[in-house]
Amino acid sequence: MANQLIEELKWRGLIYQQTDEAGIEELLNKEQVTLYCGADPTADSLHIGHLLPFLTLRRFQEFGHRPIVLVGGATGMIGDPSGKSEERQLQTEAQVEANVKGIQNQMHKLFDFEGNEGAVLVDNKDWLGEISLISFLRDYGKHVGVNYMLGKDSIQTRLEHGISYTEFTYTILQAIDFGFLNQNYNCKVQVGGSDQWGNITSGIELMRRMYGQTEAYGLTIPLVTKADGKKFGKSESGAVWLDETKTSPYEFYQFWINTSDEDVIKFLKYFTFLKEDEIAELEQSVKDEPHLRKAQKALAEKVTSFIHGEQALEEAKRISQALFSGDLKSLTAEEIKAGFKDVPQVELDANTTNLVEAIVETKISSSKRQAREDIQNGAIYINGERVQELKYDLSDEDKYEGSFTIIRRGKKKYFMVNYK
Repeated sequence: MANQLIEELKWRGLIYQQTDEAGIEELLNKEQVTLYCGADPTADSLHIGHLLPFLTLRRFQEFGHRPIVLVGGATGMIGDPSGKSEERQLQTEAQVEANVKGIQNQMHKLFDFEGNEGAVLVDNKDWLGEISLISFLRDYGKHVGVNYMLGKDSIQTRLEHGISYTEFTYTILQAIDFGFLNQNYNCKVQVGGSDQWGNITSGIELMRRMYGQTEAYGLTIPLVTKADGKKFGKSESGAVWLDETKTSPYEFYQFWINTSDEDVIKFLKYFTFLKEDEIAELEQSVKDEPHLRKAQKALAEKVTSFIHGEQALEEAKRISQALFSGDLKSLTAEEIKAGFKDVPQVELDANTTNLVEAIVETKISSSKRQAREDIQNGAIYINGERVQELKYDLSDEDKYEGSFTIIRRGKKKYFMVNYK
């Protein structure tokens, strides 16, 4: 089973670094392994940039191993310098606690916590919060050399611009986490993003110095990159969150379905649990019939269903189809808002009802002459319906919830008209 798991991880491109490749494989061969991955609660939701290490941890669970999912209620109050060029803004204790609860709830979408073999959810505040300053310095700090810490990339890259003592000590706190989980949960492997390599190896070194020879390993996941060089995980409106109140299931679905042909197979391997033969078939489709976008549809459906459930997926597909066909009448006001979140927002005086005047006032058309031409030529649509009457007056029936109207000019230029 170990060989099968490791080979699958390699095929999916999920292994970036291992502290001891042979040792990890031997460990996976001889026993059910407990391993962990953590996230600091910098917000009350994870975004898709956090997904890959946790999905990789879930793959271990699929092969019979036991994951520990750590949400850093303590480390979240300090701030990880890894991958950051400047100090983080410290959050209040109340903010961090609220963030911890939000992220813990989301972890139930990613892992099976049921039964004796289920995943374990922990908060490092439960043990780090109990350590006094004197204990931290005597029991842990004495085992960590300053020169050793200065050799870590996460520290080195910050020295030029400056790093506070608070963030300087972060790697020790994460090292304590690994040691605590090793001693109390028999946790032998830490999984993390490639930027966590220094923190992971610090944990193994601390255990070696404190407990002597300790069976502990680290495995990192590659940074997710896009073929066009743009940062992964961002849409036009910002980060793509797992919280549906921050990123609606429709927006979430659209992010994945807009994946390029160059990236889609890699993302299918990273973010779905589809088998090798299924992905190979989709890869062939990208080559032979790219216009059908079968791979993108499979990616969007699998990830959206996994995070938000089947019902949310079906709603996202229905909104997508309605917007594609222009059939807006079948959508609710909330669905319209989700679908048109990124279109230009314009304001119109509620007393302006004549269509010609309305599209000039909102600058949808550049002049009254242009507006009349656009209407007569059939280029203007109100909530998906073509309007060609110059004397057309906007009525309450044209307003969703009495507050906005969707006007389209030409094939694709949409505007959300809000009434003031």
